[in-house]
Amino acid sequence: MFQGETAITIDDKGRLAIPTAYRDQVARACANRLVVTYNPYEAGCLWLYPEATWEKVRDQVNALPNAKRVHRNLQLKLVGAATVVEPDGNGRVTLPASHRNAAGLEKKAVLLGMGGKFELWSEQAHLAQIRQTIGEDEISEDMLDLRL
Repeated sequence: MFQGETAITIDDKGRLAIPTAYRDQVARACANRLVVTYNPYEAGCLWLYPEATWEKVRDQVNALPNAKRVHRNLQLKLVGAATVVEPDGNGRVTLPASHRNAAGLEKKAVLLGMGGKFELWSEQAHLAQIRQTIGEDEISEDMLDLRL
């Protein structure tokens, strides 16, 4: 289970270092094979899955009937853009330039452990997200029983 927030620097070659605290977990969870793809719901963010977790997500997404445009769009953003990355000897993964450009990722970014996957946010998009509050009118039925 990944959790926590880490400020990350992306170097000029598009590499980011997996935080030391996660390296053993990543090695155990997926033999150092991560899959990077687009976040289809929010701009400025990529998702990084351990390969085995990704395969389950991929199969669910591909099982959706592609007669619906929204399903094809989800398949395009998740499955069509999925790329396997592996940390080098220094724990760095290279993000494809197309992914970095689409998400607006530059030198400064934020890596979030979100349970079964990581979210990699551009610094600006992350700040915009965390500065938003959840209004009373947005609280779902599922949230009412939470004791935060």
